[in-house]
Parts: sequence; C-alpha cells; structure tokens
Amino acid sequence: MSLRGSSPSRGLRAIIALALALSLSPWPAAASPNTSLASVSRQVDQLQTDAADAAEAANGAQVRLTALLHTLSGVQGQQAQQGAALKTLKHNLGVIAASAYKNGGLGEGIQLLFAQNPSEYLASASALEVVTEAQGVQLRRYATAEQRFHQTSMLVGDRVKLVQATQRELAASAALAQAKLAAVQRLLNSLKSAERKRYLAQQAARQKADKKSSLSSAKLGNTISGRAGIALRFAMRQIGDAYYFGAAGPTRWDCSGLTMVAFAQAGVSLPHSSQAQIHYGRKVSRGSLQPGDLVFFYRGISHVGIYLGHGLVVHAPRPGLDVKVESISAMPFAGAVRL
Repeated sequence: MSLRGSSPSRGLRAIIALALALSLSPWPAAASPNTSLASVSRQVDQLQTDAADAAEAANGAQVRLTALLHTLSGVQGQQAQQGAALKTLKHNLGVIAASAYKNGGLGEGIQLLFAQNPSEYLASASALEVVTEAQGVQLRRYATAEQRFHQTSMLVGDRVKLVQATQRELAASAALAQAKLAAVQRLLNSLKSAERKRYLAQQAARQKADKKSSLSSAKLGNTISGRAGIALRFAMRQIGDAYYFGAAGPTRWDCSGLTMVAFAQAGVSLPHSSQAQIHYGRKVSRGSLQPGDLVFFYRGISHVGIYLGHGLVVHAPRPGLDVKVESISAMPFAGAVRL
C-alpha cells in the first residue's frame, strides 16, 4: 500500500517522495515463534491505527501548508508592489538631486537625499530647516515606503520559515505512516505460510461480517432529512470501499476524505483534515449528538466519522478495514460538531 493522495500537488508529491526515502528507527520486524496469531493480529491492528493517525497528521499539515502558501503568495505580491513603488520614489529623488547639481551643486538639503538613513535624519527638527517643502515631501514618502517595504520583507521571511517548518512536519508524518505500514508487512511476512493464510482468512471473514452489519445499519439513514441526511446517505453508499491514505473517492477513502466529500454533496465545504474539520460548525457534547454530526476520536483528533444515531458512526477506519458502520464506543471520543 503506497502513501499518496487522490490528486496530490507537485509539491506534495515531492514531499511524499522525500518521506519514502527517509530511514526511520526500525520497528519489530518479525513475530516470535511463540507469538500467537491473536497477538500478531493485535500488533497489526495497532500498527495500522498508528499509520492512519500519522497519515491524518500529514493531511492536517497539508491543509495548513496550502493556507500558508496562499498567504505567502499574497505577502510576496505586496512586497513586489512596495519594492516597485520604492524604486520609483528613489528615482524621483535622483531627479531632484541632478537638478540641484546643475543649478549650483549639492547643498546640505540635497545631500540628505542620499543619506544612509534619511528617516532618522528627518526626525531632527534642524534637518527639516535645510530642505525645501517639495524635497521634504519626497523624502517623507521615500522614508515611509522604505519602512513599509522593510516590514513586509520581514513578514515574508517569517512566512517562509513557517512554510518550511510545515513542509518538514508533513514529510515526517508521511514517512511515519509509511514506516508503520512497512512494519505491518514485515510482521506478516514473518508468519509461516499456513499462519499467514489463516490470518488473511480471518481478516476476510471480519470484513464480510462488517459489511453485512453495516449495510443493515445503513437503513437508519433513510429517514434523516436535510444536509445531514444527504451526507449520511452518501457515506452509506461507500460501505465496503477500501481505506487509502489521502484518498477522497470515488472508490477509496481516508476518514476525512469521506466526510469532506459526503458533506460536499450537501453544499458544505470542509478541508481534508480531521484536525481542521473539528473547527467547523457548532460544538456539541456526546450526550447531545444527532444524526449527521461529525464525531472525532483520539486525543490528537486523528480520526473523524459521521454520527448515524443509535450510538453508531459511519467512517473509513484505517488500512486493512473498509468503510463501515461501527459503535461510537469502539474508539476514544474526542469531540463533535454540528454543521
């Protein structure tokens, strides 16, 4: 299973490529001869859950990175405009200086035009006495423009640092998710052939039972109206679809990709991140849940699903498990919002 989004940007593809090249600390590579198949199954479940957590952290970093790049682009545009204006003002000062030179040399007022720090010079009352009114206007314009350009340049530098830090966070989360899945593969490869077949048969039976139960529960969404009903019925139609890192359909999903697209059918725009989605809508308590509420799980808000009612949630769980309906108590509840 590879780590990628359904339609990643060129920048994200480069970051994921970097992540896959990183060498992380080794995970347990093989099952002990005395390890039971049940124990191996528990280890695999935990590693796959950890992988999904890391992948959702990468989703969150990607959402923040996109916003930061948008902001950076705007600030850089402002910096370019201010730089052009500053260049024009500097040219105007040069014209004034050249004219003064032709008319008798450079006096103290004209020399001010070429001072290292004209804004500081202008702060002196005595300095104002040696410049003409027109020269003073030009100098003040230049000093103000220079100060604004300097402030904007500092802001650009700060935003670039934030972008770089978020890129590193994204790469680290993507690499961690991939490493967890690699550990799963090594663990399964370490099983004897008969054990591996038995494990795969157990997983297939589990998926079949989950799908049957989920399709039965899906009928609960048929009577729900409004945006909640539209989103729920869309999510229910995806029951049995595979989990896939960064995917948002049409036949593969991660948790926030499923909720994002489900609510898009109802005209609600959400980011592709559980950590970001929790900040949308109105917060509700577990005891006040209604069908269609977004429900979040784990301390790091690393998972999200849609509440179906009757203590059930529809969600894309993790690698190795398909979209299904499950008890809300199967995972540690972390919060909920109503859109």
